[in-house]
Amino acid sequence: MKNNSIYSFIVVLFLLSCGKDDGARYSPTPAPLDIPALFGEKIISPIIPVNNPQTLQGIALGKKLFFDTKLSSDNSVSCATCHLPSASFSDNSQFSTGVNGALGTRNSMPLFNMAWNYDERFFWDGRIFSLEHQAQEPITNTVEMNSAWEDVINKLSLDSEYPTLFQQAFPNEVINQETITKALAQFERTLISANTKFDRYLLGEETLTTSELNGFNVFMDEAKGDCFHCHGSDQNPLWTDNAFHNNGLDATFTDLGLATFTGDPNDNGKFKTPSLRNLVFTAPYMHDGRFATIEEVINHYSEGLQNSPTIDPLMKKVDEGGVQLSAQDKADLKAFLLTLTDTEFINNPNFQQ
Repeated sequence: MKNNSIYSFIVVLFLLSCGKDDGARYSPTPAPLDIPALFGEKIISPIIPVNNPQTLQGIALGKKLFFDTKLSSDNSVSCATCHLPSASFSDNSQFSTGVNGALGTRNSMPLFNMAWNYDERFFWDGRIFSLEHQAQEPITNTVEMNSAWEDVINKLSLDSEYPTLFQQAFPNEVINQETITKALAQFERTLISANTKFDRYLLGEETLTTSELNGFNVFMDEAKGDCFHCHGSDQNPLWTDNAFHNNGLDATFTDLGLATFTGDPNDNGKFKTPSLRNLVFTAPYMHDGRFATIEEVINHYSEGLQNSPTIDPLMKKVDEGGVQLSAQDKADLKAFLLTLTDTEFINNPNFQQ
């Protein structure tokens, strides 16, 4: 009897040891972000949480999850359904369609250069802090994936590939909400857009046309476009301040924007400034996708502003409807905006399924 007890104890120790080895035998390979030269010159380092460093295994797992419909309740919707690589990881429909045909109420935001979102507020209304937490909401949102975390975890745990992939990416951890969203965030941080004609111009590798240069001047001129306060400049290659503004879309609001999150009426109608990169791929525009073309967006700021108590002071000449750009200024401004197009980004094989 005594010998049997000793034998049983040894078996238990062996099994526990094997369990530890299953995780310990994996060592994720560090994969620091490839920071573009222009970003390194103009802005500070990307935000990488200390508890979620970039690794080859984590990125690969995050990519697989991003394109996997298993995250949705009926296996019909993935992250990529509403964030298509060909649309600069946005959706060219005004509103995205979730499970059971449910329709959202805001246009899908493009996904790129998110590691440089320094206030780490995500979504049009800034309600979520950090990229890891951002990845949580679509999975349980009733008009998006409409899943329960328990169901998602069960699906992935029963899959033939995921248990090993999670062990490789997160040794000695289990498949859970935290490791799923960590992997998604790692992949999303690799979505870097930094090879536009204007990027190459700033690096001295390309020249701009007269119209494009004139358009940049309109963009920067406080008496004309005055776009740079919210959308950055040659000193801010993100082309967004990542802040929240009421840009004069409405006189009254059905969607309160930032105020929905803060509860402060002074935030009524304020929405996150989107980047101007890749506009040619990301139509329609604004938080509700109301504008189908770049020309409509320019016309809004030129003569379509709607006054309201919270309109941003940067919206000039509100009583006149806007800054009243000439036809030539509008054409040149569009020509400049098109220099912010990164075709390499949407065709990058690392970002395709």
